[in-house]
Amino acid sequence: MRGLVARLATDRCYAAGLAAQVAGFLLAFCARETLPVYLVQAAACAAVGVAAVIGAIALGWRVTGPECAVLAVLTVALILLAGAAEPSRVTAVPAATGWVLTALIAACVALTPVAWRARGAVPLAGLAGAAFAALAVASRPLPALEWAALPAHPLTWLTLASAALGQILLAAALQRGSTTSVGAAMDAVTMVVASAAGLALVGDQIADGRMSWFVLGLILIVAGVLAMARVGTVVGEPAGRAGADFSDQPIPQGHIR
Repeated sequence: MRGLVARLATDRCYAAGLAAQVAGFLLAFCARETLPVYLVQAAACAAVGVAAVIGAIALGWRVTGPECAVLAVLTVALILLAGAAEPSRVTAVPAATGWVLTALIAACVALTPVAWRARGAVPLAGLAGAAFAALAVASRPLPALEWAALPAHPLTWLTLASAALGQILLAAALQRGSTTSVGAAMDAVTMVVASAAGLALVGDQIADGRMSWFVLGLILIVAGVLAMARVGTVVGEPAGRAGADFSDQPIPQGHIR
């Protein structure tokens, strides 16, 4: 793990990808000022579909019929969640919010050695998803604050800590599995955890009479990203490498939500 972190800090390709992800995080950060966590995260999860479209246009990837079907499912899910969303500004959260998120981050740290020793990428990807969910929820109230007040706010530091942890866990997971499979497992966990925590901890709202839209949209977005892992173009794990030392493998790109 230490060797992986050291290589991440010096790899130019990784740095470029990380810079793009930071730009995406800043856009999502601004969106959370008025939009509920579940809608912003759904848009982020749908990035797997956007990547497929860009790959087809720019890199000549062949988009299959099943992939087109998944893209349609993701589109419907976003429409449903956008229709269910009730815009609101969150300026204050209960004190328990910070403690719950801290406990979630601490649990991710505690489980990291177990996930690192486990076979495959899913345990690490799941923990990365939980960390990014903590990031999404912790950052929900921050855009409504004055910029000068951010350094002194505890949720700012929880946001940064969860971003760093999620980035390291994702990088480790990508050493053991394909981009689409890792991304799907991570996005599914992030979507479910962030949506539930946003409603319970920071006061996200659902429009009157649109609960069914929210539930169906959530189910479809999770099903869509998991389906993309099965039907999408993937880079398989090299034979015989499961559970090996991956410190000498190519470094994956960044992914910050």
